[in-house]
Amino acid sequence: MSGDDLERRYRRLLAVYPWEHRRAYEDEMLAVLLAGARPDQRRPAAADVRNLVGAGLRARLRVGARGFTEPAWADAAAVTGLLVSLVLLALAGKSLLDQLIRDPSLPPQLGPGGVDLVDWLRLAGWAGVCVAALVGWRWVAAGLAWAGVIAWGALVAPQAGANLTYVVDTLPQVALAVVAGAALSVPAPRYRIFALLGVRRLWALLLAPIVMVVLLEINRATGPSFDPVSGTSYQVLYGIEATSELVVWLYVAALAAAALAMLVALARLDSGVRRRIVVLLLPVAVLALVIDSALAGWATSTMYLGHVIPLVPAQWAMLVLVPPVTFLAGALLVRRREETLRMVALGRAADREQPVGQ
Repeated sequence: MSGDDLERRYRRLLAVYPWEHRRAYEDEMLAVLLAGARPDQRRPAAADVRNLVGAGLRARLRVGARGFTEPAWADAAAVTGLLVSLVLLALAGKSLLDQLIRDPSLPPQLGPGGVDLVDWLRLAGWAGVCVAALVGWRWVAAGLAWAGVIAWGALVAPQAGANLTYVVDTLPQVALAVVAGAALSVPAPRYRIFALLGVRRLWALLLAPIVMVVLLEINRATGPSFDPVSGTSYQVLYGIEATSELVVWLYVAALAAAALAMLVALARLDSGVRRRIVVLLLPVAVLALVIDSALAGWATSTMYLGHVIPLVPAQWAMLVLVPPVTFLAGALLVRRREETLRMVALGRAADREQPVGQ
């Protein structure tokens, strides 16, 4: 009975190894481990546990690293790097225009705050990333994207002591910058983005963010004027303002059409590339959701109390760990999904090759 217990426990430890490794070597490794066991030994020795777990985890990391060298990951990184850079360029452009164009719904004394050098550099930097990615200067694009991340660390992160809510609110954007830098750092053939998307779909990705920014700025500049006496009657939907509900919905329809054009351009990619694009973008979406939900009470309390409420270690850990954990979980799910599809395809091929009547 003790031999059966020891064998069962060794098999549990060997489960740390990848399935391919166990299929080839599990019986041999188990035989060696049992042959070296002491008489009446019921549990694996501490040294065996340490060696098996360590070697198994290293084997899994090697297998996982090989998975990221698949062409589908490089293609997804090329598209994601350009897509995220275009989004960040649009955000930089909107932020700059917000400071140049006066909002008529605000009192006259609350005019535009003015544009400084950092705003122009941010716009020029992400425009440079997009151009470099399009012409195939991958290292230039990646370097500019990482420079944006470093600039956030130098200019925004030090404000955590006095304006922590602002720092936390900018985390999704810096996460997008990290995704852009990481994606553009992945080796890919020059002009691969043109081969993947084609001219029409590429134009859709390029123009859709510009159209959305223009629509939002037109809505902002033509919104209801501030009237301190009689007030202003207007309709609001997610920040879109107009005196008529019909006009609001026209803006929503135009914005939705631009977003749909981007989705259609991406939807026609290979399914493996599409899945990986989702995996690359999902950490940013989950981080934004965590900030808007789990930290909503903290942000409200900070605003009403008028002073900074420090984040507890668990909240910092959540902000730091959620993106990488989400990415790794997504990559694992994609791998399992594709392995399942591959096994199903092999089974169907075997069924077709089976002679009739056998």
